[in-house]
Amino acid sequence: MRRFFALVLAMLTALTMTAGACAFAEGGEPFRVGMECNYAPFNWTQVEADEHTVPIEGGMGYAGGYDVEIARRVAEGLGRELVIVKIEWDGLIPALQSGMVDAVIAGMSPTAERKLTVAFTDAYYNSDLVMVVRKDGDYASATQLADFAGATVTGQLNTFHYSVIDQIEGVEKATAMDNFPAMIVALNAGVIDGYVSERPGAVSACAANPDLTYVVFEDGFEASEEETSIAVAVRQDNEALRDEINAILATIDADTRNELMDNAVLTQPVTAA
Repeated sequence: MRRFFALVLAMLTALTMTAGACAFAEGGEPFRVGMECNYAPFNWTQVEADEHTVPIEGGMGYAGGYDVEIARRVAEGLGRELVIVKIEWDGLIPALQSGMVDAVIAGMSPTAERKLTVAFTDAYYNSDLVMVVRKDGDYASATQLADFAGATVTGQLNTFHYSVIDQIEGVEKATAMDNFPAMIVALNAGVIDGYVSERPGAVSACAANPDLTYVVFEDGFEASEEETSIAVAVRQDNEALRDEINAILATIDADTRNELMDNAVLTQPVTAA
């Protein structure tokens, strides 16, 4: 009888160890990623699922976009299940610091100010700044920053998009807005004459809003590479995760990154929010 119980105990121990090994092999804890799901083509929310989307935690719809594709590849490389957590822009870094999410993949630039509180990976995208305006407005034919003297211009709250407006001499700098949909509404309503955006975001906004266009400057805003690049944010005490993500990002070549962005622009739903 003792031999029988010993055999059963050994079998149970072996099963437990096997299950634990399988759980480890499958990545154990999910990879929780915070993003706005409100900044197309980097990230957006849609009602219906498709092959390019990931469910948002809490039944809040489905997330799509360039950031989602990057997050998917990072999660696969880590061997962990991807979970998208929808968080307002200002809440992303606090959510990361509190441990609510493991990383922020949300079109976030690794600015010097942000580096004081979180760590960043290598860049996974680089962009340039443009100005979104109305097609029938006074600034549709602008080519220089100086052309916006006297214009009412804004940018997203707590982004360098807003701070670079100061480089326009004579501009009327409007109060920063929480998100891009709010700026589009204000622009269409004539409350503002333009807002600063990265080019991919401008392309998507204009595709979804035919009355809008964007200005590519001949001699535009001065911005550092860290401001125009996009990187993954992790907690400062998680260097191991940052290094793992960097290794994964290094396997995504430039052509693939451009293809992912082009596809995000093309597949963005007109009603994406």
